Amino acid sequence: MSLFEHVAASLGSQILSQLGGNQQSALMQALAGLLQQPGGLQGLIDRFQQAGLGSQMSSWVGTGSNLPVEGAQLQQALGGDWFAGLASQLGTSTEQASNSMASVLPQLIDSLTPNGRIDDAGAMPGADALQALLKGRLFG
Repeated sequence: MSLFEHVAASLGSQILSQLGGNQQSALMQALAGLLQQPGGLQGLIDRFQQAGLGSQMSSWVGTGSNLPVEGAQLQQALGGDWFAGLASQLGTSTEQASNSMASVLPQLIDSLTPNGRIDDAGAMPGADALQALLKGRLFG
């Protein structure tokens, strides 16, 4: 099982319990989009550090327990407009969209860095490959 297959399998039950069909697709696209932004995983980590969430991100990357994050903190790091767009796609409130992402993102980052190092994340697949993998494993 590849790293991304492991990540998708570990997140699947949480996401499936929260979302319906169209919402699953929207969240899948959002997760893929976060990892495909300029700088990839390191770029996402940098954004969290700039938003004052470096300790949370460090705990997700590290090998210890993951510090929690609140939806409002994610909105601060990723931008309210980004979450407004996600909420629109999910057909829910911005608060609910950010809270759903807050329950998934720490585990995703933790799974992408199994040995507590960013370089262990390896090369990210292209957007289409990542979306196909997430769709097959999370929502198949």
